[in-house]
Amino acid sequence: RVPRSVLWLMTDNAHAQANLRRAAQEQGIEADRLVFAPRLDAAAHLARLPLADLFLDTFPYTAHTTANDMLRMGVPVVTRTGATFASRVAGSLIALMGCRELLAQDAQTYAQLALDLALDRERRESLRSHLIAARRTSPLFDVERYRAHLEAAYEAMVGRWRAGAPPAAFAVPPVR
Repeated sequence: RVPRSVLWLMTDNAHAQANLRRAAQEQGIEADRLVFAPRLDAAAHLARLPLADLFLDTFPYTAHTTANDMLRMGVPVVTRTGATFASRVAGSLIALMGCRELLAQDAQTYAQLALDLALDRERRESLRSHLIAARRTSPLFDVERYRAHLEAAYEAMVGRWRAGAPPAAFAVPPVR
């Protein structure tokens, strides 16, 4: 439904590639619309990510590091959220970037959102610009804030231990 589109997959397994190409052809999709990318070192991998227009997440196990990398490089991530930790990770990352409109609650909404974005270059570019700008302000990429918050958590744990308190859940106030 998206003319000239391709599905870009990372793989280093020739058998998986052949199986996926065969399955695509069985569905009436030209096999060359599946593009397989080799594994690369981290810098080269991150450098190629902006070539993607859109990242379509998996469900029920959503992207973790891959979603982080895509968002960091300005690629909109469409995901479906669920009830488990594994099905909410990408959604949490997307929300931290201020793009809740990329979250779908069910399969039908996910598919429609992906199609709408695939066909709307202007909207994708707007999202890309937003993501690139948000790198400077989002807590997702604020390493100093994360470090300070983690250190505060360690200090709270040590404080509880020194006071003889039993292990328990606690909240660390936001660190600015």
